[in-house]
Amino acid sequence: MALEKVTEVGSIEVLPMGQIQVRTDTVIKEDGKEISRRYHRHVVEPNHNTAKEDQRVKEVAEAVHTKKVKDAWAEHTANAFKS
Repeated sequence: MALEKVTEVGSIEVLPMGQIQVRTDTVIKEDGKEISRRYHRHVVEPNHNTAKEDQRVKEVAEAVHTKKVKDAWAEHTANAFKS
């Protein structure tokens, strides 16, 4: 009986303001057969450092996080808490 734990990116979605939602799947396998799967989500904002992200997430960020998107995000966050 061999157990194996695999972590993989299960989903990458681009949200309306340019954020990238990433779902990471943690899969437990016994003798090659999946017996458990857990999900974790995190969001990569346009101003986020992607150095530690999965290569596919980096590539999506490079394509989506243009100067225009980053500027719009900066304006959005600057105005978010104004009364």
